[in-house]
Amino acid sequence: MKISELAHATDTPADTIRYYERVGLLTAPARAGNNYRHYDTRHVDRLAFIRQARGLDMSLDEIRTLLHWRDEPQADCGAVNALVDAHIQHIAARIRELRALERQLKTLRAQCRQASDTAHCGILVGLSHADTGAPPATPPHQHIGGTHGRP
Repeated sequence: MKISELAHATDTPADTIRYYERVGLLTAPARAGNNYRHYDTRHVDRLAFIRQARGLDMSLDEIRTLLHWRDEPQADCGAVNALVDAHIQHIAARIRELRALERQLKTLRAQCRQASDTAHCGILVGLSHADTGAPPATPPHQHIGGTHGRP
């Protein structure tokens, strides 16, 4: 199948498919005489796996590791378990950070109980001053294996 057919079959933009090829997540397809890429069911299956892992917010490095273990069907899956356990911890930390962010925003929102002119808006005034009454923003949690880009 051509890249447009693979894109349609997996609901993945062609640019993303090419990107996954460049970074080594998808094997390079055979080329037809006209130099078009020719994909097969193995590409569909692998791309579906990648999309599922991305849907779980896994980084490309994590996916690369999972694909390595998937390609070694006789290997012990302890490393897979450890990777997923680490990812679960990362997600739990992000949830804590998001809850803290929610509390900060609610504190900021409480500074403007009623509509007024923007010169007296409690939110804008609160954002303009270092001490908004909210705890300082927490730095974003770094994920194991890198950050989460969204290709």
